[in-house]
Formats: sequence, C-alpha cells, structure tokens
Amino acid sequence: QGQLVESGGGSVQAGMSLRLSCSASGRIYSSSVMGWFRQPPGKEREFVGLIRWNTGRTLYSDSVKGRFTISKEGASTVYLQMNRLEPEDTAVYYCARGSQYSTSLHDYNYWGQGTQVTVGS
Repeated sequence: QGQLVESGGGSVQAGMSLRLSCSASGRIYSSSVMGWFRQPPGKEREFVGLIRWNTGRTLYSDSVKGRFTISKEGASTVYLQMNRLEPEDTAVYYCARGSQYSTSLHDYNYWGQGTQVTVGS
C-alpha cells in the first residue's frame, strides 16, 4: 500500500468542479488516515482535508470547507470532490497516507506524485 497515484487534475474556469482520485497500490489499512494537501505556486504545501479510513470521519481546512468533499471507495481509492473552484485553489494537489488524525504534512509517510489543478478567473 506504499504507492499512491493521483489523477483527475486539469484546467477549469472559476465556479466549476473537478474530482481528484488517489489510488493506492494495495489495500489501505483500516487504521490509516488519508490526507489531501496542495502546494500553490511559490508557496508551501498546505493541508486541504483528510479522512480516517475505518470511520470515514473527515476534517477540512477553513479555506475549502463547504466546497470540497473527501470520500472513499473500495479498499484503495480516495476522492477529493472540488466544487465552486476559485483561482486561489490553483495548486499541485497531493494525496498522502499516515496513521495520525493530523493536519501536519510531517505526520504522513507516503505521498503521491501530485496532480496540477489550475483555475482561471
């Protein structure tokens, strides 16, 4: 379950939606936490949201709360549904796996390669 692969990024206009997918190479352990992070151009990587795999409990950053939704499917796929996108959402988006219910990127051990999301005004 070490390898993570994101997909679904692209270029859209403000107000539109995108759904990102993150697939793990193996089964995601029930004790895992899957996080989504993003890195805007010229800025540090920041927390977007997370889901605890066994309970489905989610947590979101204030900047995306109410617009983004994290869900899971099967044993190895997690989604990030992004609605009402804004130019400020432009970033490379990463999924990551950890074991702590944490917003800190340092608590995540496995990372995908990232997928670019660009939102035009």
